[in-house]
Amino acid sequence: MNLKHPAKKAIVALTMAGVFGVSAIGVNHAVFPLQQAEAAQAANTGDYAAKQALKTLNSFYKPALKGQFPGAVSGLTIGKSTKQDVYKTIGEPSVPGKHADAFDVYGANMGNPGYAFSYKLNKIREMRYFGTNVERQTNIGGITMKMLKQNWFAPDATTTFKTGKIKQTKLTYNRGEYKLEFIFNSSTELDHINLLKKQP
Repeated sequence: MNLKHPAKKAIVALTMAGVFGVSAIGVNHAVFPLQQAEAAQAANTGDYAAKQALKTLNSFYKPALKGQFPGAVSGLTIGKSTKQDVYKTIGEPSVPGKHADAFDVYGANMGNPGYAFSYKLNKIREMRYFGTNVERQTNIGGITMKMLKQNWFAPDATTTFKTGKIKQTKLTYNRGEYKLEFIFNSSTELDHINLLKKQP
C-alpha cells in the first residue's frame, strides 16, 4: 500500500480509528463488531438450546404418571403395552435383544431420538430414552443436573455406580406408580432417561 499521499494517510488513520477505537489520547479498546455479533449470537443460541432442553425435560413430567414417555412412543405403557404394540408404533429394533432380559435398541437417526425397551412376559418392563444425535443440546444433551434440580427439585433417590469405566449418577423421581431415572455421565452430561414401575 502506498501511503505517500496525505489523503490516503488520512483514510487509513480514520479506518484504524474505527476498528481499534483510537482516541486523541491513544488506543481506548479494541472494537470488533463482527466478533461481538458472533458472541451475542452464540449466547442467543445457548439460550435457545437451554430453553428447548428444558422443554424436553418437562415433556416427561406428566406422561410418566401414566407410565408413558412423550413423543413418538406416547401411548406405550409400562406393564401394559406388548412387544407387538411397540413394533406397530415405531417398527422393529435396529439391534434386537439377544436374550429375554436384554433391551431391544432403536438407534437415533435422521433427527429421531433413540429408544430401548425391555420386556417381561411380553409386556414392556422398562423404557429408555437416549435423545437425538442431531442438535443434541436442544434435546437431552442440554439437560444438566442443575437444571433438573432447579425445575423438579430434589430427587427421591441419588445413587452412583460404574458402567465399564464410566462413573454414572442416577437421579430418581417418583411419579405415581412409576419412576423416572436420569442417568448422568457428569453433572452436565445426561446419558439417558429410564422409565419403569416402582417396586412395591
